[in-house]
Amino acid sequence: MTTISQDSINNAAWSACDSLRGALDGAFYKDYVLALLFLKYMSDLWLEKKAAHEGRYDGDAARVARAIARERFTIPDGCDFYSLHAQRELPEVKLPGHLTHDEEKPYSLGERLNIAFAKLEEANPKKLEGVFSTIDFNSEVLGDTKDRHRRLANLLGDFNKPELDLRPSRLGGQDIIGNTYEYLIERFAGDAGKKGGEFYTPRPVAQLMARLIAPRPGSTICDPACGSGSLLIRVAEEIKRTAATDQERRDFALCGQESNYGTWSLARMNMFLHDMDAARIERGDTLNSPKLLDGGALMRFDIVVANPPFSLDKWGAEHAAADPFKRFWRGVPPKSKGDYAFISHMVEAMKPETGRMAVVVPHGVLFRGGAEGAIRRQLVEENLLKAVIGLPANLFFGTGIPAAILIFDRAKAQHVGTDVLFIDASREFASIRTQNILTDEHIAHIVETFEAFAEVEKYAHRATQEEIRGNDFNLNIPRYVDTFEEEEEIDIAQVQKEIDRLEVDLAEVRTKMNEHLAQLGLVPAKGE
Repeated sequence: MTTISQDSINNAAWSACDSLRGALDGAFYKDYVLALLFLKYMSDLWLEKKAAHEGRYDGDAARVARAIARERFTIPDGCDFYSLHAQRELPEVKLPGHLTHDEEKPYSLGERLNIAFAKLEEANPKKLEGVFSTIDFNSEVLGDTKDRHRRLANLLGDFNKPELDLRPSRLGGQDIIGNTYEYLIERFAGDAGKKGGEFYTPRPVAQLMARLIAPRPGSTICDPACGSGSLLIRVAEEIKRTAATDQERRDFALCGQESNYGTWSLARMNMFLHDMDAARIERGDTLNSPKLLDGGALMRFDIVVANPPFSLDKWGAEHAAADPFKRFWRGVPPKSKGDYAFISHMVEAMKPETGRMAVVVPHGVLFRGGAEGAIRRQLVEENLLKAVIGLPANLFFGTGIPAAILIFDRAKAQHVGTDVLFIDASREFASIRTQNILTDEHIAHIVETFEAFAEVEKYAHRATQEEIRGNDFNLNIPRYVDTFEEEEEIDIAQVQKEIDRLEVDLAEVRTKMNEHLAQLGLVPAKGE
């Protein structure tokens, strides 16, 4: 059987969006498209596994049922993609009793889709409970009854293309479906403008953070503002990339928390499609109601990573002083800027002796005074801050401002003493249309510099605690990395000679031009 290529499935999945594009904003129709892609993959995977069990047990229904019950998930009869697709042209359909309490009521296509996803959640409560609760296929957002039916029927038809045959045997054992899911999320993030940055960290930035934090097999990994889960997945993929054995490649634990219900749903589906459905993704506000707890205390992790919302307003400062988890003992950040609230939470979530973390922050975090300055000073004096890495502008969806990555390490003193490495990577980018990106070469350069932890002229500086203290704990990168390029010294005498020569040449040209004009009778001849 011919395996499907990544590009063909990406293109087919993106073109399937045409049924809703124009009718809905990208920030909304992504939910319908991604949910249907998820159902299509689950259906193809389920039906192929079911057929394999039927062949293995020669059609013995009882043995087949027992084997299917041990799979990662189950799909109730009539809730798979193909059952819905077969009846897509029918405006209304009566449903069997196992799907509805009213067998006489005819259901629209939107209602049938809602029921199928609800039954899918019920059949897989540990992995899918609540995942589809915010997606209403019968919403008037999709148009009136007639338009809604037409759009949903077309969408089902689009996902039934040969290019979207997602049986595992066609995917060739690769993570194609997971990559396609993230490809769509990235495209939606680009279309969603400012909102795009709320649910997706650009892949190159996530890959850079994963390499900087250097996760190892056996690591517990947390993202307290996980969005659609892409950063967690990149860290897990870094373990897979560097591990020596298959067992090591799967030896990690992922945990995350996300406050936005719809984005939390994306993260749950994203984990499943990357075969990481053991990940624990909690829903809720990390700063005001952390859910990753162990016996009433914060869970501690080997690795903590995040790209939290920049300068979050009204983050809960009024309750921080009485925080039951004592996360803000270094100081309470300003109520209009939650950057250090996330940093404080993440630092407390690191394992006491060995934890490491990487966090994306706006540059104001490096130099703002007041409560933020006091917290920053405390973190430096505790010898937790290991590196400050300045990134190019226009890397993130929804904002063109440059950002920085802060690296913290509780075991820092064992490796590099008390110094802090500053890297100015603001010129490390390539431009694609209106967006800047980090290439593999840029990522490698930044990581190699970080690992060497040494001076690089006009690029990296290893600052001592005394030097940082002398700058009043201001971490603004230009204070430490001098990128000024001296201009070549100008030879004034030589320049004057050149000016004199040009003036002689100009006089000769004017004389010749006047002679030509006189010959044409346009000016009086010389002497007339």
